[in-house]
Amino acid sequence: MKVSIKAVLLVATLAAGSAMAGDFRVGVVDTERVLRESAPAIRAEKKIEKEFSARDQEIKKLMKQVKELQALLEKEGGKLSDADHRNKERELTAMNVNLQRMQREFREDLNLRKNEELAIVLEQANKAVQVVAEAEKYDLILQEAVYRNPRIDVTDKVIKHLAAEKIEGKDSGKDSK
Repeated sequence: MKVSIKAVLLVATLAAGSAMAGDFRVGVVDTERVLRESAPAIRAEKKIEKEFSARDQEIKKLMKQVKELQALLEKEGGKLSDADHRNKERELTAMNVNLQRMQREFREDLNLRKNEELAIVLEQANKAVQVVAEAEKYDLILQEAVYRNPRIDVTDKVIKHLAAEKIEGKDSGKDSK
């Protein structure tokens, strides 16, 4: 809370000082929206979906097997011998333990990959904000705001810059790696 109060006081001080010196341009960008709607964010999301789809299908297949075995035990449980019933219950328990492990590992790996990709997108977005700020002569661009007047919201400009950057720099992105 102290940080946001200090930030507001800093902006107010800068605005007051610069107002006397001339025009002071302030912009605001909605980082969450950029991370949802920008071309790099959408590409990252599709990349992750593709990367994790096989594991997701494997988990769904195992879930189906667990349900089928559970249904078999409920339906045919009384008809099975005690030894067969115990074996099926052990098999079901082992499948459930394996399923829970796979789901946990999947979530952990997915979250890790999402964070990695979001960090890349955020870095690109910050560069785009800087380009927009310099091109349009903004003195200050904020990324977090309780309220933002649509007049000073530069989010659309940043998203458009990110989309244009990929179109213009398709080949140059490969050379930098």
